[in-house]
Amino acid sequence: MFYYVYVLQSLKDNHFYTGSTANLEQRIADHNAGKTKSTQNRRPLKLIYFEGYLNKIDAAKREIFLKSGSGKRYIKKQLAHYLNLNLLINNKK
Repeated sequence: MFYYVYVLQSLKDNHFYTGSTANLEQRIADHNAGKTKSTQNRRPLKLIYFEGYLNKIDAAKREIFLKSGSGKRYIKKQLAHYLNLNLLINNKK
């Protein structure tokens, strides 16, 4: 079984949400169905990043890191091209 750490982006306000789960597809569906309190007012959401782990403990540790200041910088660096492209597209609207 794999465990996933994921980052969602709100299409409503561009806010990022980081979480972890054993069932990535179902968890994203739950977020978009409003079943998750922390994201229900930010729908719709889209998956922009994920990592897979062989055990829950490693995934939980990675989630904690990605929610830290260093982790947020890491995600922004990993997604720099995507974020810049997204910014350009949104500025043209």
